[in-house]
Amino acid sequence: MNQLTAVVITFNEERNIARCLQSIHTIADEVVVVDSLSTDRTQEICEQFGVRFVSHPWEGYAMQKNYAHTLASHDLILSMDADEALSEELIASIAEVKKQDVDHKVFSMNRLMNYCGTWIHHGGWYPETKIRIFDRRYAEWENLKVHEVLKYPADFEVIHLRGDILHYSYYTVEEHQRQFDKFATLWAEGAYERGKKVTMVGAYLHAFWRFVRDYIFKAGVLDGRYGWIIARINADNVLQKYKKTIALYRQA
Repeated sequence: MNQLTAVVITFNEERNIARCLQSIHTIADEVVVVDSLSTDRTQEICEQFGVRFVSHPWEGYAMQKNYAHTLASHDLILSMDADEALSEELIASIAEVKKQDVDHKVFSMNRLMNYCGTWIHHGGWYPETKIRIFDRRYAEWENLKVHEVLKYPADFEVIHLRGDILHYSYYTVEEHQRQFDKFATLWAEGAYERGKKVTMVGAYLHAFWRFVRDYIFKAGVLDGRYGWIIARINADNVLQKYKKTIALYRQA
């Protein structure tokens, strides 16, 4: 039987962390929470679940997660975000993984978004496949400007599990807009550092295509009002990424 450590990084996650820990405590043999100096009730809630809670100054998503791996007692890692939880079907799938030979394998799963209290099944948001179970001796997170990515040997087999990671992404539309504005700024900084050239014509064309792709071709229309809002914000995010990049070139 493989022993499994679940790792979670947190910062002011009092509204999410109990749900996350409740879903993983029955399947994980150990839970490690690395917290970047929260000022809310995150630590208090975590301690109620008997996790190993470690305060560690923020170093970036990848570095924070990789540091958490070093604290684990077991090599097999389940990596979770504080605003996520495991579906019952996924918990059952992970229980089977613990009985298997996991050598030279990583395990992926779909992530289902909850947006303002509604599950989003279209528009490019589902299925969003994530690799979240792996052997820490062979895999680590690599920091990118906007999102971190898991690096593992090319010859490892990717096993897809049944069930979903339930992602409670945004509680309000305003949260979504603020987060995407932050991502647009980070994307623009990365594009500028790489010397990526962009134009206003390209900005509007890419934004238009993003809306059509998500709302029409990826059936965001089937998610009703929120499908429309998500497609619109996604398109605006593309436009803002290009505009912010152009602004950086003009300031240089």
